[in-house]
Amino acid sequence: MKRFLAIGSVLTGLGCPQPHAADLPLKARTAKTLYDWTGFYVGGHFGYGDASFGPGTNPLPAQGMILPSSATGLSGGYQLGYNRQLANRIVLGIEADSTFTGPRDVVAHGRSPTPFNTTIDYVGTVRGRIGYAFDRFMPFVTGGFAWGHTHININDADGVSELFPVGKYQTGWTAGLGLEFAVSGNWSAKAEYDYVALSRRTYDLSGFGLANVDVEPRVHLFKLGLNYHFGDTPWMAPINGKTKLPESGDWNVHAQTTVLPQGYGPIHSPYASPQSLPGSGQFQATWTTTAFLGARLWDGGEFYFNPELAQGFGLNGTLGLAGFSNGEAQKAGAPFPKIRPQRYYFKQTFGLGGEQEEVADAPNQLAGKRDIDRITLIVGRFAVGDFFDGNSYAKDPRADFMNWAMWSSGAYDFPADLPGYTRGAVVELNRKDWAVRAGLFQVPDAPNSDTLVYKTGGAVVEFEERHSIFEQPGKLRVGVFANGGNTANYREVLTLAAANPALNINDIATATQRIRSKYGFYVNLEQQIVNDVGLFARASWNDGQNQILSFTDIDRSLSGGLSIKGGRWGRPDDTVGIGGAINGLSAGHRDFLAAGGIGLLIGDGRLNYNNERILEAYYAYSVIEGVTMTADYQLVVNPAYNADRGPVSIFSGRLHAEF
Repeated sequence: MKRFLAIGSVLTGLGCPQPHAADLPLKARTAKTLYDWTGFYVGGHFGYGDASFGPGTNPLPAQGMILPSSATGLSGGYQLGYNRQLANRIVLGIEADSTFTGPRDVVAHGRSPTPFNTTIDYVGTVRGRIGYAFDRFMPFVTGGFAWGHTHININDADGVSELFPVGKYQTGWTAGLGLEFAVSGNWSAKAEYDYVALSRRTYDLSGFGLANVDVEPRVHLFKLGLNYHFGDTPWMAPINGKTKLPESGDWNVHAQTTVLPQGYGPIHSPYASPQSLPGSGQFQATWTTTAFLGARLWDGGEFYFNPELAQGFGLNGTLGLAGFSNGEAQKAGAPFPKIRPQRYYFKQTFGLGGEQEEVADAPNQLAGKRDIDRITLIVGRFAVGDFFDGNSYAKDPRADFMNWAMWSSGAYDFPADLPGYTRGAVVELNRKDWAVRAGLFQVPDAPNSDTLVYKTGGAVVEFEERHSIFEQPGKLRVGVFANGGNTANYREVLTLAAANPALNINDIATATQRIRSKYGFYVNLEQQIVNDVGLFARASWNDGQNQILSFTDIDRSLSGGLSIKGGRWGRPDDTVGIGGAINGLSAGHRDFLAAGGIGLLIGDGRLNYNNERILEAYYAYSVIEGVTMTADYQLVVNPAYNADRGPVSIFSGRLHAEF
């Protein structure tokens, strides 16, 4: 309090003569160092919440990660607003935000099956804020208008399988309070609680043989967020050439957003199943937004956290192709954005001394120096492809090739849940000319499951060699892998199906699942040919005896192509890519599909087998720094290995932005 009174007396005295005028410049400079909250800002938030919808509404449990499942589960979204700080340190502001809920908790839902479930998809608000600035701290209260979207999903007879959604928009009000703190640079962090009350809406479920249901949402949201402040001139930070506070090298923030629409026209389709690409053609789109947060904990110790919003579907719900055409399409698609904590992991680097290298600031990478000779340990949740099977020219469907068989070794059935992530540990020994890394991961509890378990595991060991050919750099990676999972054996299923023709072959597969192994290898080459031109090639194989567990229906795959930068035609930030892939199945796998079996992504009910062949070409056009637009074409011959179907020509666009 004495500090605030002293600063106030200085500010009051600036307008009139004082007997100690020599002290005034120093005091005036001190006063100007106070943080000013005035200006526009934009940011994101992540948190946890709960909701009630009224009697008899059967809230759908959403994932809470380490917290209990609830009607909202983990939640998150984005906000933007404007503050005006007055001379008396009162801060007046207005903020708009959207908060999205987590995906369904399959295990919790299975414990409490019901004829229908109620879900809230998102909550939006426009609120006033009143705060008081204690320099870099600002407590505030907030309140205003709210709206949201709920839906009721009618379940199948099992009370769990979702069949038919019915949705409504609802309006109401919100109130809350919070605390915001200016961290460094133009960034501030906040903690906030909001209560949201939405109006009652009646759902008529008589068409499903159910009574009408009144849905009246009452939502509790606890948020942790980050805001980037622009000052009074929006989108023009840093302010007057300087950030509001000194920058910090101990943490960083990056983000990306990618919109990827795809479509194809009518194809030859003499027969089909729900796993087949529709013969009439289709158009779908996906949209992801990811925040990449990193913090240095101690010397060599780092923590990374990547919450991600994902919305939309791949073609036919990501079904119908083994080499699927959209690397952004998750098996857990949703009509409204769903948030997941896709990555959260600790990274510890042990330097072994000697020569060092510079590390640039980047997503999931803090700037600084590190020993070239080092041991790195990573523990947490991540994608296996974050650390294995890398390639400079074909690895990121947000920037280069989109097809699953082009940006990965297709026959590596890497452990993953439906969005493509797992939990585990990675250790790496790095030398100047080579590296060796190994990983141990959780696997799903069944094929295509969203539930990761500790009962079994997956492992991979990769050797990476770095070389130069005619002074052009290149890398060769060789990996071997093995997974243990709850799967069926193709030959055993076929034998039982032949002895019991009245039984459905897929029911037999489910009934005979037990812990079995799958093993294989991959070889991955990248080679710069000349400046701005690079070549890539991959070969992968798995034993093909048991069901695919996590990735896609490929038992052997070859892929390769070229990546060309646009410097030769005056567009150095543009990229042209052209490549192809050939995918195949083991004999047991193809016989299983021919007998009516269903795989992870494919299964036409019968099969005229031939290798699936893919051609992909794209042009990525740099609009401005950090923003690209891409046109992409894919030709898939024998989609899902069926010579009776297709071919299919898939046309795609992609808008990608990052900072």
